Amino acid sequence: MTTLYLFCSAAPPALEVADVIADAQARGWDVCLGLTPSAHRWLEPEVDELERLTGHAVRSSYKLPGEPDEWPTADAILFAPATFNTVNEWALGLTSKFVVGVVAEAVGKRIPTVAMPCANAAYVQHPQFDRSLDVLRAAGVSVLYGPGGFEPNQPGERRAEGFPWGIALDEVGRIILRASQPLCERESD
Repeated sequence: MTTLYLFCSAAPPALEVADVIADAQARGWDVCLGLTPSAHRWLEPEVDELERLTGHAVRSSYKLPGEPDEWPTADAILFAPATFNTVNEWALGLTSKFVVGVVAEAVGKRIPTVAMPCANAAYVQHPQFDRSLDVLRAAGVSVLYGPGGFEPNQPGERRAEGFPWGIALDEVGRIILRASQPLCERESD
């Protein structure tokens, strides 16, 4: 079974994570949920149910030295919603948050990773945001931002069509399939 690490930052789409987990499980994936500390605070009332749903502890902090890892090894990672702050921390290698540390390390481990930012149109005007997206893409992260991914909305607004979770999960499926192909087949893509 494919193991997906699903990581969420504190943005409104994180409140839909139970449905996303169910969709990922319907695709045959074992899901481990990781949250930024703020996202964990937002979802605190649901953590027990999310742990029951995934069969794994919901993590938002690093384990102590010597503690065994609670999760199976990741076959792929989806970080969505990835807020402005999280995207910039990740690209800059600032790993004080557990989930940011895992995705930063995933680059070196070559774990297929998808990121779907969730930042409003005011935040994305900051020059660091585009630089951070470029850094992540150059590191091999599949960044779903712009046409065909997440497109920023105005501050305080939500899209009627909602966050494009289906696009993110479809991309995870694509990168899992690609990673399972022999190297010679991948190079011909």
